Amino acid sequence: MEYKDTLLMPKTDFPMRGNLPVKEVDIQAKWAEMDIYKKVQERTAGRPFFVLHDGPPYANGDLHMGHALNKVLKDMIVRYKSMSGFNAPYVPGWDTHGLPIEQALTNKGVKRKEMSLAEFRKLCEEYAYEQISNQRTQFKRIGVRGDWENPYVTLTPAFESRQIEVFGAMAKKGYIYKGLKPVYWSPSSESALAEAEIEYQDKKSPSIYVSFAVTDGKGILDEGTKIIIWTTTPWTIPANLAISLHPAVEYAVVQAKDSKFVVAKDLVESVATELGWEEYSVERTVVGKDMDRLVAKHPLYDRDSLVILGEHVTTESGTGCVHTAPGHGEDDFYVGKAYGLDVLCPVDDRGVMTAEAPGFEGLFYDTANKAITEALEEVGALEKLTFFTHSYPHDWRTKKPVIYRATAQWFASIESFRDELLQAIRDTSFTPAWGETRLYNMIRDRGDWCISRQRVWGVPIPVFYAEDGEPILTEQTISHVSKLFREHGSNIWFQKEAKELLPEGFTHPSSPNGIFTKETDIMDVWFDSGSSHQGVLEERDDLVFPADLYLEGSDQYRGWFNSSLITSTAMFGHAPYKGLLSHGFTLDGNGRKMSKSLGNVIVPSKVINQLGADIVRLWVASVDYTADVRVSDAIFKQVSEVYRKIRNTFRFLHGNVSDFHPENNRVEFKDLREVDQYMYMKLQEVIKTVEAAYERYDFASVYHIVNNFVSGELSSFYLDIAKDVVYIYGQDDHERRAMQTVMYDTLLALLKLMTPILPHTTDELWAYLENKTEESIQLTDMPKAIEDPAFEALAAKWDKIMELRDDVLKALEEARNAKTIGKSLEAKVTLYVKDELKVLFDTDAIDFAQLFIVSQFALGGAQQDAPENSLALENASVLVEKADGEKCERCWTISETVGTNEKHPTLCTRCAEVVEKHYI
Repeated sequence: MEYKDTLLMPKTDFPMRGNLPVKEVDIQAKWAEMDIYKKVQERTAGRPFFVLHDGPPYANGDLHMGHALNKVLKDMIVRYKSMSGFNAPYVPGWDTHGLPIEQALTNKGVKRKEMSLAEFRKLCEEYAYEQISNQRTQFKRIGVRGDWENPYVTLTPAFESRQIEVFGAMAKKGYIYKGLKPVYWSPSSESALAEAEIEYQDKKSPSIYVSFAVTDGKGILDEGTKIIIWTTTPWTIPANLAISLHPAVEYAVVQAKDSKFVVAKDLVESVATELGWEEYSVERTVVGKDMDRLVAKHPLYDRDSLVILGEHVTTESGTGCVHTAPGHGEDDFYVGKAYGLDVLCPVDDRGVMTAEAPGFEGLFYDTANKAITEALEEVGALEKLTFFTHSYPHDWRTKKPVIYRATAQWFASIESFRDELLQAIRDTSFTPAWGETRLYNMIRDRGDWCISRQRVWGVPIPVFYAEDGEPILTEQTISHVSKLFREHGSNIWFQKEAKELLPEGFTHPSSPNGIFTKETDIMDVWFDSGSSHQGVLEERDDLVFPADLYLEGSDQYRGWFNSSLITSTAMFGHAPYKGLLSHGFTLDGNGRKMSKSLGNVIVPSKVINQLGADIVRLWVASVDYTADVRVSDAIFKQVSEVYRKIRNTFRFLHGNVSDFHPENNRVEFKDLREVDQYMYMKLQEVIKTVEAAYERYDFASVYHIVNNFVSGELSSFYLDIAKDVVYIYGQDDHERRAMQTVMYDTLLALLKLMTPILPHTTDELWAYLENKTEESIQLTDMPKAIEDPAFEALAAKWDKIMELRDDVLKALEEARNAKTIGKSLEAKVTLYVKDELKVLFDTDAIDFAQLFIVSQFALGGAQQDAPENSLALENASVLVEKADGEKCERCWTISETVGTNEKHPTLCTRCAEVVEKHYI
């Protein structure tokens, strides 16, 4: 007889190597064939909803690691919720309007000016759908489960119709208005921008000090006294109409270089240093309010520059005298409005100086800086020119600098319902908690929202104009346009004349001749996505409003979180979400932003093709996503090692329960051996803590809890001692079935707990399980932790036993190093423990030799009586010696019973009995 054939070795077809790049494709094909999303939704129908509303990525280009981080986070939450008692639909979406698609077509050689607007928009739509198809394939490859065949797309007629309704509801409440004021203007995009479309980058700018000579001092200042301003935008000097002073600030009249200058008293010293005044004296001081409406001369033109008062003036830098151009600054605009100043804006849509800036007409504004500075120097008004690098607003799409420019735009008033917005924020839960302060401060401090854009690829602003220019936006006209868009799409706006877009027979007092025109601007794309709570959540029967959660990158506090909050609160008085969750950005392994120029870009598709989607997903679970996260080949290598441990643990567990059938072989908890009860209790702790971590969206804790359990309690302890039971004992022996009960429950629990993170791997192994009724693990629920009154005493006892085991393992390691033993099964261990620990050994129910993975165990006397050659440790002194007897051929333990059975002279008594009972 070959004794090795009597061992019950693990049996499993679940492969050790994942081969994920190949295997995952097969698994996803199976999911598609069975329509797994539909099956999950059918199974969870009737449960309470949990709706995570997808913030739409822009339909342009391949996915980057930020996309992967975002979508996997969403997918893990949705998968967990669907296995935790909820109906958790996931409807992916795409943002499809805006400049990037216009630019992409231009780059492909499309000549917009050679076709109608409707034709160009049709090409934009076709391009958007091409991009959606590409991105959808990549998202599905990451393993994201959702209604991919019925996504929401912001260019669809139903969505656009709902967006018009949102606009109409806000207009009805008086929140929509047209006004002339400075807005962020992008010359590179030839359009106004909202705050959410601005990003800050370093820019080198000129810094100039310019003097304005007083022409009417009204007895306060002498004529010829020079008021000094400081600016970093010389190109706005032609638009100067005033100089602003703070009414309460004390200003100094300074004698220097044969002239008198006016600057804030607190800034005299810094200005003197900056302008090189070696000798100067302060003649007297004047409070700002006393200089109201004095008159100075514009340094370049024959016109006045009025001295005015404004609370926005500070003495933190500059001169305390502020160059004021109402057409190029928000503070300038409002203070100028209070004084009845014109709004002069001598810069056109392309950023080129107009005829209203004589001498500089035709120059690009940035180029004009030099010419204007030279002109100021020629007339003796330039006091100082330097250059400095500072943070400056840029167009987030074109990456080019923007300017402030006064134009007639459509706005959504924020001031009208700011208090409601702030209350809506207080009513929202935030992960991380600091998100509340961030969004609150943004809403508290933001101005009105500029919602008009001078582009063509977008949703038209549904406004008509009467013959006298009066805007027409009534409930009747907006409702009619909404219906037209639902039936035909928004392209009809560009295909029909205004009269054809109005309700039949429509009349208006301001158009006695029945002539109407239509608005040519489109809406800000943030209004598109910001209306998704109506275009998606209200529009679809499989979703509900408000959503439970919006989840996006931290940049969306100024973007989608912000615009969605505004439109929803304007309509309903509350946010469209109950909770907000934000994540950081992806950086390389050194904490640098990824860029092609640095050569540090990591592409998700490449990682998936090399390592598999489950590795990317495990990486997402491993990081603290609330901050910026790092990703590199080295990091993926570390994550792959953790994956290997988890997979091999799954495989070991499965192999050792191949002959276990729970309906026949399960051992009740009360009948388990103590060591099995202890491990069962530890499993319940894992289930409980993992569930709590999922509930708070703390995936890194899930990752660490499972990894530590797999590497620690399982691999380094329970599964290690299991080999002496599940391999050695007879198939149906109590000890073996008891251990298999715990191993089987552990396998099922871990598979389900890890399904939100590793759906391919867990479903792959699920297919090998015999005792299952569901065709996919995705059609099961999360395990629930079981509480048992015995756990408390069990934990108290076994925590001490495990501490003793740690001491024994240290002593065995020292004995190995000293060549006393080789493998631990060659050892006999004698323990000398503290008196209070002796009670742990008053039982025959625990096989301590098995527990310590040694051949023989004995309990010695008190710790103080331990022999000198023992190792004194914290809880015990441990004596390690060579075990007595011979090595059993079957179980490899050393026993004095080997040879006592004549039929099986190479076996110990235990193995001989098993062989006799089960194999003879």
